[in-house]
Amino acid sequence: MAIRTCVISQSHVGLLYQDGAFARLLDPGKHKLGTGWFDKVDRHIVVIDLRERSVTIKGQEILTADKVAIRVSLLVYFKIVDAAKAQHNVASYEERIYEDVQLAARRFLASRKLEAILTDRNEISDAVRDDVKGTATVYGVEIIRADVKDLVFPGNLREIMNQVLETERRSEAKIIEARREAEVARIKTESEEATMRLRWEASRTQTRLAAESERERVLLKLQGEVEEAKAVQDNPHLLRLRELQALGEMARAGGKFVVGLGAEGLFSALHGGKESS
Repeated sequence: MAIRTCVISQSHVGLLYQDGAFARLLDPGKHKLGTGWFDKVDRHIVVIDLRERSVTIKGQEILTADKVAIRVSLLVYFKIVDAAKAQHNVASYEERIYEDVQLAARRFLASRKLEAILTDRNEISDAVRDDVKGTATVYGVEIIRADVKDLVFPGNLREIMNQVLETERRSEAKIIEARREAEVARIKTESEEATMRLRWEASRTQTRLAAESERERVLLKLQGEVEEAKAVQDNPHLLRLRELQALGEMARAGGKFVVGLGAEGLFSALHGGKESS
């Protein structure tokens, strides 16, 4: 059939074949192909979608390194980067992607134990993508990513896993509770230490203030005595006045004393003589 014009939509390319042979790549837009009404060249066009797409690799049963049968489903995202290779190098690039991803997943999971698989499911995605990526370029496909969609285990294994998960949740709850109690104990200890430190500082401050007060009192008393001594030195009669004041205070207190006795009078007073008050 002699196709004279064609339109290629955006995000697509066309592969132009003339008389059965690949002629050239047609970019998005309108293309004039024929040379006139007498053009007898047989032409046909294969349109290739360049947008990102996905394919699901459904439940593949795989035996792990520790002999546990699991079923894994993968979701693979890809896009065509070389339309000619995708059309010419393989019969169906989508079927080839399916096969390559399936084999890559089998190779990887067969080399891993179940515990390692459960620990990091992203490791499966990364390994499969990296394994298939190089091969896919041969038929013009770029593998963008491969995600684990489903990971199914045998029934008895699921029960065991549920028990393990429940145990892990309880353990995590106990760890969280222990951390909370430890944090409360730490805060309590810090509070008690802060209280003791404040009390100690208050006691030290009180002792310092008492010492300063006592020192101030002693200084004032000493200063008063010094001033009094100076006053007595300058006015000798003040000493006699002090004596009389002292005698008066003693008399008011009921004290007895001897006034104006010589040696004989003092001897007589001590041996039953007359007392004066």
